[in-house]
Amino acid sequence: MTAQRTHIVVIGGGYAGTLAANHLRLRADVEITLVNPRPVFVERIRLHQLAAGTGTAAVDYGTLLGEGIQLVVDSADRINAADRTIELVSGAVLNYDYLIYAVGSTGVVPAAVPGAVEFAYPVAEFEYAERLRDALDELHPDTPIVVVGAGLTGIETASELAGQGRRVSLVCGGLLGPSLSRAGRRSVAKWLHRLGVDVLETAVVREVRSDAVVLDSSRPAGAVLPSALTVWTAGFGVPDLASRSGLHADALGRLLTDETLTSVDDPRIVAAGDAAAPSGRPLRMSCQAAIPLGAQAANTVLSRIAGTPPAVVNQAFTGQCVSVGRSYATVQLARLDDTPVDLVIGGRVAASIKEAVCKGTVWGIRREAAKPGWYRWLKGGKRAERLADDVVTVP
Repeated sequence: MTAQRTHIVVIGGGYAGTLAANHLRLRADVEITLVNPRPVFVERIRLHQLAAGTGTAAVDYGTLLGEGIQLVVDSADRINAADRTIELVSGAVLNYDYLIYAVGSTGVVPAAVPGAVEFAYPVAEFEYAERLRDALDELHPDTPIVVVGAGLTGIETASELAGQGRRVSLVCGGLLGPSLSRAGRRSVAKWLHRLGVDVLETAVVREVRSDAVVLDSSRPAGAVLPSALTVWTAGFGVPDLASRSGLHADALGRLLTDETLTSVDDPRIVAAGDAAAPSGRPLRMSCQAAIPLGAQAANTVLSRIAGTPPAVVNQAFTGQCVSVGRSYATVQLARLDDTPVDLVIGGRVAASIKEAVCKGTVWGIRREAAKPGWYRWLKGGKRAERLADDVVTVP
């Protein structure tokens, strides 16, 4: 009789989930199923280009997934850890021996801001970016656009639109590029100014209307900024699948795990990417963090199958890349623990670096599909030392 193959289900086919699925092929005796709501891989770091009409953000899974990986185009509705099943939105049920939880993150438009849900356009999902692109196509190029949120997504969206000749205001809510160093913020501000983006650094949006945004009282008389279209990029959330499934999650909804990325509730559930909260101290949401987490989550599962102790999270950062239109960018360098330093590369050279990084992420996933175990990541960052003084308890 043939021994039954271990079935591993990966929920989420983003950067972390797709890399994890490919990495699991290090073992030939496993069955791998990838569950994803779309039939294509989404390059989230290019969604601002999709919205502006300057690029695409979809890649055929046929070019990214290794041989033998089954793609199920569906969404997980609930995880039943007790009997190791996953209920899908379609009504189908999947059984698993091990589960990699890689559901990712999404943009959030706050209901607390009047009119935001009704009138503002998010950009952090493929369908959102397509909807925004269609709305932009209906606008005259000279009509005013407001982008709310000055993190990397807001900067890239505002600059991409301005690079197409559109009139763009960027409402920062306090600080331009809060994850950057002072040198990084100066660099970004320089290129935004060159593209003609009106940066309102201290302004805060109090209300969104169909044709305007209302700013806080610190702005001049009226505090109303005309806006034919408002794009909301401030804030990220994660799907509530973990909480819905009775698994412990942090305040944002990320699955709580130990330092091996194993769920605190079940040793057969392992998390990766933006929806993972190891020790309640998640890494910065980014593909730079997600891809190594995907490999490490896969290694944890492979270790458990082999009966060996899994390794703890060990990865480091190098910095942040932010495009400012198609011609400019800022590369913010950082210490291994992700702390930004006052050292940046800007302009056209940085734009070339940024594009190489974007292409390299997809190329690396393809390479892992062709040769499982090829992928290597930067280690360090002294995470263990930083966690030593921060004891996290599970409610």
